[in-house]
Amino acid sequence: MDTGLAGKRVLVTGASGGIGGACSRAFAAEGCEVVVHFHRGRERAEALAAELGGARIVGADLTDEGETDRLFEEAGQLDVCAAVAGVWPEEDVPAWELPLARWEETLRANLTSTFLTARGFLRGVADGRHGSLVLVGSTAGLFGEAGHADYAAAKSAIVHGLLLSLKNEVVRVASRARVNAVAPGWTESPMTRGSLTPETLERVTRTMALKKVAQPEDVAAQVVVLASDRLSGHVTGQVVTVAGGMEGRVIET
Repeated sequence: MDTGLAGKRVLVTGASGGIGGACSRAFAAEGCEVVVHFHRGRERAEALAAELGGARIVGADLTDEGETDRLFEEAGQLDVCAAVAGVWPEEDVPAWELPLARWEETLRANLTSTFLTARGFLRGVADGRHGSLVLVGSTAGLFGEAGHADYAAAKSAIVHGLLLSLKNEVVRVASRARVNAVAPGWTESPMTRGSLTPETLERVTRTMALKKVAQPEDVAAQVVVLASDRLSGHVTGQVVTVAGGMEGRVIET
């Protein structure tokens, strides 16, 4: 099916990661001009850009306002932005032991970075009618995640308060612009691969109809669908959960 994305310029943040890389490849396959963002993974970003035929790469710390503004200046006029960048802290720490420093760092790496990315993109579509922003949340933001209250809180804010506010605000300046989100569950990627032991897989798939974790391409496909005005032109403020039919998280005592 033709997505109508050919020739569109797309920024993918966190493109040096698993889901970001898959999104970049999926947009490139649709004929998009992809701008590859990275923070620390320069070598992976350069390899991805070469794979895509010489895509533009831009490095920036998305928790830094100045660097994020520079990213959008260098990226140029955009049609689509996939705000994929985020960090999942691997260590399981209950809230009563959670240091304030980790709490603040996790919120900056996920919620603040997403806000600054969204702000930069939406400023750029203010003079037009169209534009599609796709945020990346997590099932942790829908169901919570024991030992990761900081991450769950950040992702919940993204797919609820931030998403629903942005989809109403952007139409004030761009009448057909849309903001949606995907909420991946456990996905095999460089960020989670070390945590996906057989025991973990057995536990996290207990409430899934499909007894498997997602591949980055599963998430990327939904990002592309939401980004497409042709496929999702009357869809905004929605969250697509990519988690094999997960109904919640198993509570362990």
